[in-house]
Amino acid sequence: MNALTFSMKHRLDQRVDMSPLVCNELEGLTHTEIAAIELQNGKSKIRVDEVFRIKGSDAQNIVIEGSFGKLDFIGKKLDGGSISINGDVGAYLGQEMKAGSIKVNGSTGIYAACEMKNGYLEIKGNAGDFLAAALPGNKQGMKGGTVLVKGNAGERAGDHMRRGTLLIEGNVGDYCGSRMVAGTIAVMGKTGRYLGYAMRRGTLLLWNKPELSATFNDCGAHTLAFLPILFSSFNKLNSKFAKDSASFNRVQRYGGDMSEMGRGEVLVKI
Repeated sequence: MNALTFSMKHRLDQRVDMSPLVCNELEGLTHTEIAAIELQNGKSKIRVDEVFRIKGSDAQNIVIEGSFGKLDFIGKKLDGGSISINGDVGAYLGQEMKAGSIKVNGSTGIYAACEMKNGYLEIKGNAGDFLAAALPGNKQGMKGGTVLVKGNAGERAGDHMRRGTLLIEGNVGDYCGSRMVAGTIAVMGKTGRYLGYAMRRGTLLLWNKPELSATFNDCGAHTLAFLPILFSSFNKLNSKFAKDSASFNRVQRYGGDMSEMGRGEVLVKI
């Protein structure tokens, strides 16, 4: 079977809620039934066939062609299958994703992978603010799975992160890992200000020396046995993290944030 493909007919002026178009919701539906699904478009609703040309039948493999930055909530609560996106996407990509994979050949808006529970999300471009974070008012962000960003990420990446792995090949903005509860964030590029602000536990892996606050203690240089095991899990990824793992074996360790529980750590490659 060919992948179920949605090709944009034209770009809309208002934002579109794409949350109904996920594998677990479309399985078993005919083209006619899919075409009749209504999507929220600003204050009004619009049928799928008014926005997209539909072809293919494999609902476990969805492709979105011609995507742009006003398509929000793609892959929300995805529970298996795969979504491939050619173009940029809007906000809340993969929100509360439970299983499966999402790959974006472009950049994303704010709150990508927010409160993600499991699965794999790959962004070939840049990610906006609050990547893998918690929704406003909530206390737990990403809870599991793996997110790979091949470009840069904005501010508050991993805010309130609870579990899982966030890999960023480029730079990241201010407050990376802020209020982090647990999990792993790795950044190959440069980091902004207030790194690990109020983090309780968790690990930040860095390739470049950060600007740390006085509430982080320098714990000296270490060779940590868990690092080769961690990096071996990256070998299956098409990423710089798979290629650079052998050189990341000696680190300078900083413990903090001491204004909180102080059980978090920042590991900087030596």
